[in-house]
Formats: sequence, structure tokens, C-alpha cells
Amino acid sequence: MNQLVTQAIILSRTDYGEADRIITMLTPDYGKLRVMAKGVRKVKSKLAGGIELFSVSDITYIKGKGDIGTLVSTRLSVHYGKIVTDLERTMAGYDFIKDLNKITEDQAEAVYFELLHRTFIALNDPEISLETIRFWFNAQILKEEGQMPNLQTDDEGVRLEAGKQYTFSFDRTAFVADAHGKFGAPEIKFLRIVFAGHDARIVQQVQGVDALLKLAMPMVQTLRLNMPH
Repeated sequence: MNQLVTQAIILSRTDYGEADRIITMLTPDYGKLRVMAKGVRKVKSKLAGGIELFSVSDITYIKGKGDIGTLVSTRLSVHYGKIVTDLERTMAGYDFIKDLNKITEDQAEAVYFELLHRTFIALNDPEISLETIRFWFNAQILKEEGQMPNLQTDDEGVRLEAGKQYTFSFDRTAFVADAHGKFGAPEIKFLRIVFAGHDARIVQQVQGVDALLKLAMPMVQTLRLNMPH
């Protein structure tokens, strides 16, 4: 039997039969996997400790003939336990997991595993606000799905200038020069930092982050809502 080894983040766990579970996992090497964890609901199961939520696990599995493989062994690599001590962060974590489970295909690229891992790291850090994490997470989804806004030129292809103000046009999916617009150099610089893929902690450290988030959040949320499914 060909046993495969990889890291995994648990996306969902579904009870099956009397003691088994079907586990959906996100991995950096094999995309999204569905594996049968036999006997995992038994008290003495050796698999149970390595398939915790909000964790990264080392797993060994056997590829099945159909869509579902068989989990052979698990070992918890790192568990972000501070997340579950805060109800709001726990619920946000569930939302992030469900979101990625929904938008990723079986052949999901490693970047989605890394995104969820970095999201757990941020959620585990009480110094990073939930608003920052949500904003950063949604921006990364837009970027990876090819839906990020143009942060270099306006709707006419003219390079964005530091001395001008802009509004964002969702119809044109671009910034439009507007003397009364709310987006200027600080706001566009902030968006560039966020979409560059830096960790959420770096976003949190930007001066005036709360005001910048308040202005930019609706734009990113609307782009996510309008993202093709």
C-alpha cells in the first residue's frame, strides 16, 4: 500500500457509523483530502489526538480507489489553543474554515493551506484585532481568486498619484479621480500593504489602522460578495 505523508489542517469532521469519522483536510501537498478515520471516536483511539481543530497536524494516509482515503496515523504539530478561550475568535475561526472549505477545489494550491495557517496564528494573538484579521483574510482571498482591486492605475489607466483623491467604482472595479473622494495616498498605501500578503500582525501595526479599516472594509466586503462562485 502506498502511504503518503503530509501536513494537514482540519476543515470538517463528519461522524460515520458507530465509531468512524470522515475528515476533510487542507494540505500543502495534495490539496483538499477526504479520509476515513476508523475508530477515531473510541476512547483509546490513537488518531483522535492529531485531528484537532485550529491545529496543524502531521498525517499519514492511504489514497483510496474513490474519493475517500484512509487515515493511518496523526501527530499534532502545533495547536493554537488560545483561539478557543475567546468565543468571538472561536466563531470567527469556524467562519474562516467554512469559507475556505467552500471556495477551495480538491486540487487547492498550497497557498490556501498557508493562508489558513497564518489566520490561525493571527487569531491566536490577542494583540491583533478581529477586524484586522477579517479584513486581511478577505483581502487574501480576493488576491488568490484574481479579484483584487487595481492599486496602481485609475479607471483610465493613469497611474495613481499621491496628491489626488479617489473614489472606488465597483462598476469599473477601479479607482476614479474625485476631488471629494475618501481614498488618498495613506489609504491606497494601506491597501497595498494588505494585498501584498503580509501577515495580519504587520497590518495591525500600521499607524491609524482603525480609521483605515473603517474606510476600506466596506470596499473589500463588497468585492468579496460580488466575487464569482
